[in-house]
Amino acid sequence: MKDLKIKDATIPALGFGTYQLTGDTARRLVGAALNTGYRHIDTAQMYENEEAVGSGIKTSGVSRQEVFLTTKVLPSNLASKDFLPSVEQSLRKLQTDAVDLLLIHWPNPEVPVEEYIGELVKAQEKGYTKHIGVSNHTTALLDKVLATGANIVTNQVEYHPFLNQDKLYNYLRNHDLALTAYSPIAHGKVMGNETLKQIGEKYNKNEVQITLRWLIQQDGVLAIPRSSKENHMQSNFNVFDFELTQDEVQQITQLTQANNRLIDPGFAPDWD
Repeated sequence: MKDLKIKDATIPALGFGTYQLTGDTARRLVGAALNTGYRHIDTAQMYENEEAVGSGIKTSGVSRQEVFLTTKVLPSNLASKDFLPSVEQSLRKLQTDAVDLLLIHWPNPEVPVEEYIGELVKAQEKGYTKHIGVSNHTTALLDKVLATGANIVTNQVEYHPFLNQDKLYNYLRNHDLALTAYSPIAHGKVMGNETLKQIGEKYNKNEVQITLRWLIQQDGVLAIPRSSKENHMQSNFNVFDFELTQDEVQQITQLTQANNRLIDPGFAPDWD
């Protein structure tokens, strides 16, 4: 496992995402992921699976101290009166005193950036989380976040070989922030891509493994693939025994010109 060091945080570069995993499935797969070697688990209030994730960690046999655990606050919980109570509820569900990273899941245009970042900082000061960050924030929103002086470590956004995130990526690098890639395999659309397939043949890896390697090989990038199948989740972890050449990285980077955004709900900000 490769760790990414960003500011005062050390984060396993490859995490296990739990979006759309619920109940026994979430519990079982979180336990299986930890037993495979993952040490970074990502959940959110929005996923309605914090209880199952907490239970999966608890019964995995892996100590809580070894797990980098992330959760995210719902846009509807960003106002001052709702923020901290919602985080306290998340901690109860996760059966932990604190998470390792607490994120703002999506901006809420009805709540000023200064208000929700103020609450995020309070959660950190109260010891509810070691590190703080945001998700789905544009460069314009990040300007406002950073103007508050909050010591965020990452912005979690959609990023895969078919979506150009150059502007955001360069902004994050210039401000010493990590980019955490969600939907890193483009909902499985990387499978069958000729470029990824050809590169994979050289290393005896599939298109998903090549994509994940491309992501975590980039400076300041983390990836959190989700899988509902145990064998896929194990295969996704098997990306630390090879390294792409600069030429191969470039070939994959050229695919991003397609600019195919998969996650764009009605409440999304105006993307970069």
